[in-house]
Amino acid sequence: MMSRILVTKPFLPPLDEFMPYLQEIWNSGVITNGGKFHQELEDELARYLGVSNISLFSNGTIALITALQALGIRGEVITTPYSFVATAHSLLWNNIKPVFVDVDPKTLNLDPQKIEDAITSNTTAILPVHCYGNPCDVENIELIAKKHNLKVIYDAAHAFGVQCHCGSILNHGDLSILSFHATKVFNTFEGGAIISKDLEMKQKIDQLKNFGFVDELTVTTAGINGKMSEINAAFGLLQLKYVDKVIQQRKLIDAAYRKKLSGISGMRCLDASEASVANYSYFPILVEQNAEIDRDSLYQKLKDKEIYSRRYFYPLISKFPMYSGLPSARDENLKHAIQAAAQVLCLPIYPELTIDQQDFICNVILEELGNTK
Repeated sequence: MMSRILVTKPFLPPLDEFMPYLQEIWNSGVITNGGKFHQELEDELARYLGVSNISLFSNGTIALITALQALGIRGEVITTPYSFVATAHSLLWNNIKPVFVDVDPKTLNLDPQKIEDAITSNTTAILPVHCYGNPCDVENIELIAKKHNLKVIYDAAHAFGVQCHCGSILNHGDLSILSFHATKVFNTFEGGAIISKDLEMKQKIDQLKNFGFVDELTVTTAGINGKMSEINAAFGLLQLKYVDKVIQQRKLIDAAYRKKLSGISGMRCLDASEASVANYSYFPILVEQNAEIDRDSLYQKLKDKEIYSRRYFYPLISKFPMYSGLPSARDENLKHAIQAAAQVLCLPIYPELTIDQQDFICNVILEELGNTK
């Protein structure tokens, strides 16, 4: 039996390449509060991602919470139940009521038609997620937002480097939020960012993430401590040197999975990303109702062989107790999201995954799911 295979592993550049960054931090004595590496990483990321303004954060959740504050969002916000809990938690932390709508069964992103049906006089914004890095229907979402005078904040935690037909997917909406958690394609150990379109908004966001300070003596708003440290920023600068190679390797793994798993009865790979430039952040499969075994049984069979997949996203956010009582959380409203949550299984994908390991994973799936179509 092979050694255990994790669902993801963070890419770690050679340690000796990180040591000069650490030495410079130690020598300078500047470890936080917008130091040299923090400034450099903001500049380099803006250039790499093709965005105007980026504000670094300690993590993506604080970035989401702050984005809602920066836009003054209140009342109700339409969002997806098919995401990591931080998406909806950011709303509760701002005393905002989440309104869940169903997803498109093809992309597992918010269904624009369902968005429009859910708008009320209390709706102030839409919070979609680029699920697995696959772009939302940004054009229709933005048409709806303009028609109803709503803000749009994209949870782009999975969408680092993703581009649509008109450039970076991060340039859509009023704000876009990134996560640089260790499980992401690009990481800073822990970290996140807000993408904004103008300098005035960036300045507002930067004040909010630093307790609301405008200068040494002036605090104008109740901000939070969301600053990224110099150590995290330095690691991000080193990661950025390797990220294109990391994404290319993930692309090869994605293609190999699609080839090895094609034609299995009762299982399908989620459609390839519609992005003009994808990042291959996850590899989800859907174990359908006519499969030889159900999703949870396959999950356990893989785990028994020390292959650690993930039911991502299960349970739905709408099933957790702080959300389950909402009218929008009722099962009849979320048919496609419920089906996806019951069927999805994200397989291991990271640059160090070997061909032999991938063959082993696919062979277990083939053995358990049996006949081909």
